[in-house]
Amino acid sequence: MNRYECLYVIQPNAEEETVKSLVERFSSLIVQEDGKVENVDEWGKRRLAYPIDDFKEGYYVLMEFSAASDVPQELERNLKIVDDVIRYLTVRLDDKKAV
Repeated sequence: MNRYECLYVIQPNAEEETVKSLVERFSSLIVQEDGKVENVDEWGKRRLAYPIDDFKEGYYVLMEFSAASDVPQELERNLKIVDDVIRYLTVRLDDKKAV
C-alpha cells in the first residue's frame, strides 16, 4: 500500500452538516476500498490565493491515507462529481525521510 495526501477545498457557504457529511463520505470511501485513513485535518475557512468560481474563501480539509494505487483515482472521481468541492489535489507521499 502507498501513502497519499489529499487536500480538498469545499465551498465556504456550505453548511456545517454538509461539510461533516462530505468529510465522512470521502473517509469512508477509502475504508471501503480496503485503505486506511491515517489523519483528517480540517483547517477550516481560509482565504484562497485567487478567486475560484467567484469564491474568495474556502473550507480546507487535509486527509492522509494509505491505500492501493487505484484508490486515489476513485477518490478524485468522487471529488469531481460533488458540486460543493471547488478544488482538490492528491499526491503520493515519499517513504524517504527528509534530511
